[in-house]
Parts: sequence; C-alpha cells; structure tokens
Amino acid sequence: MSDKIVRIGGASAFWGDSGVAAPQLVRRGRVDYLMFDFLAEVTLSIMVNARRRDPTKGYAGDFVTVAMAQVMRECKEKGIRVVANAGGMNPAACVEALKALAAEQGVDVRIAHVEGDDLFAHRDVLRDTKEMFSGAAMPETIVSINAYLGALPIAAALAGGADIVVTGRCADSAMALGPLIHEFGWAADDWDRLAAGTLVGHILECGAQATGGLHTDWEKVERWDDIGYPIAECRADGSFVVTKPEGTGGLVTPATVGEQLLYEIGDPGAYIVPDVVCDFRDVRIAQVGADRVEVKGVRGRPATSTYKVSATYMDGWRAFGNLTIVGIDAVKKAQRTAEAILARTRTMFRDHNFGDYSETSIEILGGEQQYGPHSRAREAREVVMKLGVKHVDRAALELFAREISPAGTSWSPGTTGNFGGGRPDPAPVVRLFSFLVDKGVTTPVVVIDNERMAVDVPRGAAELPAPHVLDVAPPAGDDPTALTTSRRLIELAWARSGDKGDSANIGIIARDPALLPVLRRELTPERVKAYFAHLVDGEVTRYDLPGFHAMNFLMTKALGGGGAASLRNDPLAKGFAQMLLDLEIEAPSNLAL
Repeated sequence: MSDKIVRIGGASAFWGDSGVAAPQLVRRGRVDYLMFDFLAEVTLSIMVNARRRDPTKGYAGDFVTVAMAQVMRECKEKGIRVVANAGGMNPAACVEALKALAAEQGVDVRIAHVEGDDLFAHRDVLRDTKEMFSGAAMPETIVSINAYLGALPIAAALAGGADIVVTGRCADSAMALGPLIHEFGWAADDWDRLAAGTLVGHILECGAQATGGLHTDWEKVERWDDIGYPIAECRADGSFVVTKPEGTGGLVTPATVGEQLLYEIGDPGAYIVPDVVCDFRDVRIAQVGADRVEVKGVRGRPATSTYKVSATYMDGWRAFGNLTIVGIDAVKKAQRTAEAILARTRTMFRDHNFGDYSETSIEILGGEQQYGPHSRAREAREVVMKLGVKHVDRAALELFAREISPAGTSWSPGTTGNFGGGRPDPAPVVRLFSFLVDKGVTTPVVVIDNERMAVDVPRGAAELPAPHVLDVAPPAGDDPTALTTSRRLIELAWARSGDKGDSANIGIIARDPALLPVLRRELTPERVKAYFAHLVDGEVTRYDLPGFHAMNFLMTKALGGGGAASLRNDPLAKGFAQMLLDLEIEAPSNLAL
C-alpha cells in the first residue's frame, strides 16, 4: 500500500462563511486541495432569482471576490487545487468571473466546471414525480430542480488538468471524494474506499464544526477568533487523520470529530450519496496526537440507480416582527402584544378582503418558549417578542409590517426597540420538494478550455443492497441492588443536532464506552419523542453506531417546514441537542465522571 498522503482542507461551510478560512489553510495548512461548500438545500432558489435579474449572476460571488481573490496566486504557486460547488445555478458565469480575476492578477490557471445537475428543462417530463417522503404531487410553482451529482465528474475534471473545479449542485462530500478518486485511482466499484472518501467530505464540509465549532464542551475550545479549519490527511486505504493548521485555535478530539460525523445524518447504516451507500456504524475514531484524530472502519455498498433531486417552489409570503419588552411579567406582556397584533391585523384583513393568515408563530425569545414545558424562564424580565406570519398575498403582509411599531405606544409598558431596524420586509416562502430520478435522466459534462467531455456514471443497483449485520449489545438490565442517581445528560454524553428539510437529528456520543448501555436504556425513542412533543409532530427513530459508542435520533416533521419555509426561530434544529443535554436521567451512582 502506498505511503502517499493527500491533504484536503475544508474552507467553507456555507455561503457567507468567514473569509479567514482559505488564507489560513493555504498559508498555514500545507494542503494539496481546498474544498468549498456553499450550497444549502434552498440556496439554489435564491440563486435562481439572482440569475433571472442578471444572467451573469446566480453563483456564490463570495467564492470569487473574497476567497479566491485572496488565495488564487498562492494556490497556483503552491500547487493547491480547488473544488467548489460555488457555481450554484450558473457555473459557467462563475468560471468567467474567475477567469477575469485570474487575468487581473496575472495568474495562469485552468478552470473547469461541471454541468448536468440542473434538470429544470426536464420539468414537464418530471411533472408526475412524487415527493420522496410525503408522496405529494409536484407543485406548479417550481423554480429550481437540481440533482445531487457525484464525485466522478470532479475526478474527471482534475484528470483533465483543472486547477479549479466549479460545480453546481453535487453531494457536498463529493468535493473531497473527487480528488481522492483522482489521486489514488480508486475504482468506481471500490465501495469501502468510496465510502471512506465520502466520510472525509462529510467531516470537512461544515468547516470549523469539526475542529471545535459548536462543540458540547465549548469552554475547552480555545481562541475562537483564530479557530483552525479542518484538514484531512488521507491514505490510499481509506483511513484518514483529521487535524488543523499548526498554531491555530480550536480543538480536534474524537468528540469534536464524532459530533461532526453525526451532524445531519439519518440512518448511519445507509448514508446514500450518488457514488456509494455508506455504512458509518462501525467507524472507529481515536486520538493519535495533539489535535490529530484517526478515522477508519467505514464500510460501503453498491451505489443506487437514482440521484436525489432537490426542487424548490414558491408558496406565498412570510414576514417577521419583533419588539423588546422589559419588566415584570415580560413574557406575559410579550405574548399578549403578539396576540393583539394578530387580532388587529385580522380585522384589517377582513376590511381589505385579504383572507386570513396561512400560518402564524409566536415565540418569546428569552422566555425559553422553544423549551415548551421544560422552560425555566417564565419570570424573565427582558424578552423579545418574535411574531412570524405567512400569507398568500404580499400586500397583506405589508399591512402587517405597519402594525408592529404602534405597539410601542399602545399596549404593554416596557415596550422598546425593534432590533431588526424598521418595518419587516415580506419575503417569498421557499419550500423544498425532494424526489429521486433514474441516473439516466442526465449525463454530467465537464467543460474545460471550451471543450466538453461527457462523464460516464455507472447506473447503480436498482434496489438498496442490505447492510452487513452488526451485533449491538442490548441495554444493560436493571440491577435491583444498584444505587442510581439523577444526572443531566451533558455529564454523560456529547451531542450535536442538525436538519434535513423538515427533519431534525440529534447525535449522542457516550463520554465513556461504559456509559453506552446506560444511555441506550434511558434514551429510548419514546422518551425523546415525549421530550420534544411540543415541537415534533412526526416519528422518532433511534440508530446505533457502536463503533464509537454513539446513537443517532432522527425526528420527522420537526421544524415547522424547515429552512426558509419555517417561521421558527430555530428552523435548523441547532438548539435541539442543547435542549436534550439538559434532560435528567438515572445513572449508576458509582460512575466515575
């Protein structure tokens, strides 16, 4: 087996991430590749509108004007190659902007882009497609349809000599897997290694979340201002070490890496991407040095015959109003203020023949309303009234926007600032519509130096192959002679939560392998569902990852529609894990914690 190591740096977690990442990795990271992730599931709808207004737009401009403007010359000089999904809805325009930047800086770079993910032109053929989770019919107001392409087109672009590869919608992890296929010559059916490369991308795709960002033990993470961005040192056998540039802040431990592994996944035994079906259940994570964590044990199964497709559609309008309210009974005053605004505007709507709101949401920030029955802040004396509303008519929400500020002189004492700055501006409600299409519906194309190269993608298995069977030990039985004590979950576990559409997940890692039986006994799906009953309308499923003594809870219908379709203050489930960590469970009193 070759001793070759390929170092990939994760330089962006989303469109708008910090501009310090790319220079840090280029100047202090000794990387071979930079991968940039810019696309959340609804970002493409924003880019669609940008392209409609200006045919030269529709991509992540920050990639050009911030990231590459800082490092393009250094990347070329050091031989660092770049892969980014910054192309969004207009990869060709992104390439033209990069070429203009290169000419301005006097840098000779070859830039490729990948086409084939945009299926909007096929919308009539796809019209009868059903949503993959709900079975709903495709809406008439679809504005974007994009397939998640895989890593093979990226590998082909690199093999063609590209210094920079720009894609539209692709699997986030493909931006690491593509370089690894190219560097190590992995075959398209080398399932275990393809799965391992996918996990590399999954760890890197959220930037500093793998190096101490959002970590449960946040107080142990030093120097947030100079937090190190993640680097994966990858070997040909699929194992890799997660680290960060020397001298940077942050923290790389099995806990920080494990939390990121669990972020935004469903069934860890069937993590499906275009190139492979990954099985993370038996992954091993171990500290092998200061800020160095080795990851191995990923298994893979044959890829499926379909691409996941994310379409977005417009579904009316939404707006948010907020007011700060101070003093005794602040929570009650804020609640009554929100109810009064709704009552007043509903009366006005009837006068204007607008019809009622399609949805409303009152949240009292500072009053722990998201905690529901678990709140401890009913006596809060400084809160923010947050009122979210939806309506089919923008004009109705413009009326709503005018009726927020009058509360400052009409109702509750202690009513003060609107920290949003002026009247709220109604915005379109963008919803996600996900479905599967046969891989034959599109052929990825790599464009480099004005030459077009079709990329052959294996069609995959018609049915999802069965996973290998893991022997998961049952929960520890109750010992009637054992003494137990009540402990908060945070004393026993690390946790991370995230979102996928309207679903949320919470990953739990035992702080010590000996604690896993206790956690499995206490944290049943039924108990977790009951704890979040005020937020979660769907089912809760628990999955085991015994390889690193972890579990994952998947909760459906949990986010009020999720993303840009939700009126909630936390539509991305960022707070779910933090809420669950406050749960008190029974644990043996002799545990050494």
